[in-house]
Amino acid sequence: MVFSSLLFMFRFLPLVMILYYVSPVKYRNIILFLFSLFFYAWGEPVYVFLMLCSITVDYKIGKNINKFLQNGNRRAAKRCLILSVVYNLSVLGFFKYADFLIGTVNGVFHTSLPLLHLPLPIGISFFTFQTMSYTIDVYRQVTQAQQSWLNYGTYVSMFPQLIAGPIVQYKTIAQQLKERKENTDDFVYGIHRFVIGVGKKVLLANNIGVLWDNIAAMPHGSLPAATAWLGAFAYAFQIYFDFSGYSDMAIGLGRMFGFHFLENFQYPYISKSITEFWRRWHISLSSWFREYVYIPLGGNRRGTAKQIRNLAIVWLLTGIWHGASWNFVLWGAYYGVLLILEKFAFGKLQERLPGIIRILYTLFFVLLGWMLFAFDRLGAGLSYIGAMFGAGKAGFADNTTIYLLYNYAALLIVLALGSTQIPQRAARRLAGKLQNWCGACLRIAFYGAVLFLSVAYLVDASYNPFLYFRF
Repeated sequence: MVFSSLLFMFRFLPLVMILYYVSPVKYRNIILFLFSLFFYAWGEPVYVFLMLCSITVDYKIGKNINKFLQNGNRRAAKRCLILSVVYNLSVLGFFKYADFLIGTVNGVFHTSLPLLHLPLPIGISFFTFQTMSYTIDVYRQVTQAQQSWLNYGTYVSMFPQLIAGPIVQYKTIAQQLKERKENTDDFVYGIHRFVIGVGKKVLLANNIGVLWDNIAAMPHGSLPAATAWLGAFAYAFQIYFDFSGYSDMAIGLGRMFGFHFLENFQYPYISKSITEFWRRWHISLSSWFREYVYIPLGGNRRGTAKQIRNLAIVWLLTGIWHGASWNFVLWGAYYGVLLILEKFAFGKLQERLPGIIRILYTLFFVLLGWMLFAFDRLGAGLSYIGAMFGAGKAGFADNTTIYLLYNYAALLIVLALGSTQIPQRAARRLAGKLQNWCGACLRIAFYGAVLFLSVAYLVDASYNPFLYFRF
């Protein structure tokens, strides 16, 4: 079940909302927990037991860590933490990377070990990182261990952020799990964010995704360079509006239930460096790796050589986190090299360039990176990048290029503007010139139109992918 579906919007969500708000406060976490399990089980019923197992293991370990620390036995607490990390990484590794490792062994040693062909539990990369951050923070004494299995289970399984983030660290909502105050302002804001997210996903990402799918399916050896670049822009827009739209929906749903999740995107395509891009894109993941990997390794405190090592490790892990194939490994290494070069080679020189040049520089390398990311096979990604630089036999452009540009020009302009702060600033400027009641009416009309068009699209269309489900 996905947020941008009629089943979710008109059956699941109204039902859980009604039961949640008619129930006494002390039962609301139970309602949220049970519906979250049902939401997860809708796609993969058997893996609910895997999630319950992870919840129970880390809940017990967290309590033991807390108990040992209170008794002054830090060594025993550390053993518990290691057990938690090993357990979580083992579960993630088994389901996500077993076939990748077996295939690599078969390729290197010419063996024929059978692949397991295990279906990947949806969202396992996200909820595994959440459970690990919990036990790590309890060990660091940043937060207290949760004493209620139900409250901890609600945190891990909460359906707004369960299957695709943002990665919510326990310490940011620990108090909200116990005593949050739902109010009208939060609920209205939640509706606003949810509707905007639906519009970004259904009206923008899905439509430009059709263009990307058509271009990606063309033989790369005969792809004109201009068509290849058009496809790269299409994919960049699709993945941004797809994932940021989902994050908007998740943040909005959380707010409806009284939870305040941190932002996950801040207009990444207007970044003036690769470093800035990763401060704006998938913020919860970047923050997680910085806090739980980069800084514990020493960060930038132990000299240049170790800082380079730490950056390399973080970006290798970031690539592997996204998927079990060599294209993701290369994608992580690609960004690791770019960030190291920015920091130690040409960062200061780059800062002297005009802002528009810096934005174009960043977009150029981000687009190349997305082509490594988009294909499951490394060879396919590299051949597509080759087509972007004229390796195709069709030259720079052909009639198909003109046809696609003609049909998608208006949408591409909307997407380009939507990737900036221009629409938001224009809306604020307009609201400032209108009376309160008039501005409210316009907002309601706008959100109503976005929702109506999105529902109409969903009723009529069968194309409704979500790119980050594979992680």
